[in-house]
Amino acid sequence: MQFGIFTVGDVTTDPTTGEAPSEYERIKAMVRIALKAEEVGLDVFATGEHHNPPFVPSSPTTMLGYIAARTSKLILSTSTTLITTNDPVKIAEDFAMLQHLADGRVDLMMGRGNTGPVYPWFGQDIRQGIPLAIENYHLLHRLWREDVVSWSGKFRTPLQEFTSTPRPLDGVPPFVWHGSIRSPEIAEQAAYYGDGFFANHIFWPKEHFQSLINLYRERYEHYGHGKADQAIVGLGGQVFLRPKSQDAVREFRPYFDNAPVYGHGPSLEEFTEQTPLTVGSPQEVIDKTLSFREHFGDYQRQLFLMDHAGLPLKTVLEQLDLLGEHVIPVLRKELDALRPAHVPEAPTHASLLSAASVSSEVTV
Repeated sequence: MQFGIFTVGDVTTDPTTGEAPSEYERIKAMVRIALKAEEVGLDVFATGEHHNPPFVPSSPTTMLGYIAARTSKLILSTSTTLITTNDPVKIAEDFAMLQHLADGRVDLMMGRGNTGPVYPWFGQDIRQGIPLAIENYHLLHRLWREDVVSWSGKFRTPLQEFTSTPRPLDGVPPFVWHGSIRSPEIAEQAAYYGDGFFANHIFWPKEHFQSLINLYRERYEHYGHGKADQAIVGLGGQVFLRPKSQDAVREFRPYFDNAPVYGHGPSLEEFTEQTPLTVGSPQEVIDKTLSFREHFGDYQRQLFLMDHAGLPLKTVLEQLDLLGEHVIPVLRKELDALRPAHVPEAPTHASLLSAASVSSEVTV
């Protein structure tokens, strides 16, 4: 079981001070948070990709390459790589380069993106979001697995005998998760390729994500990649921790009430009851996170959103200390003990390379 954090890289005013970090401060804070994640024993750091204010992570591979040089164990990932507005050729090249620099500690999450104005900035139409995601990923999948590719499609110029460089490390492409909040077509796509499916699992009730994950599992088995319960599932989540529950609620309330994404709507109590958001003690976070398995089955990756809504860096680092010391060891032990032997762990470069070697020996 992999545990980690994901960030959207928002620059948000702290409602308790009225101050917002500069872009420079926010970017540096994201790096510090990633380093802290490795320090406290987390497995994954994932950054979003955005090209509009108030977000700063417009170049995920640049940030992850910098973090790669300063870490040794952390898996570097994305919480969204825009498969719709990025050229698949550039994605293939950028992430293969990052894969080499990070000694294989790289995977990525494909997403369509939900910011309408970004599409025309990159010459695309948001109304074509699903077809773009399907066609672009089909090309990316080939670019990483075929040394020479000739291809034509609807949304970009044709390729004639093209070779993407560098080639994936050890001939093994980065593992891909397909992230979705609401699109069954993306769950279908993940199942077709035998890739991972990451349910955002924030803001919406569990029933919404159950339907997407169940569809993915059923189609994963349909396409012959394994049994439905062997499909590779990841979940998001949101937490705010303090040793005492009442302190967590008191401290987080002004951030919740004023957050751009969910402020001025349902109360904090309503939101924590109806969605995965957990605000409370380490034990409350443990209990609620363990319930995710009851709702979705055994899964392979759990990422938490912790640095949003204007929370200061000091507070986020304190959260990570609590998460790493009091929450993750218990969750790891409990969930690993419950997972049946036939359900795989999350893929890594090492496990994918081993599987490729076994497949090659069988073929020979």
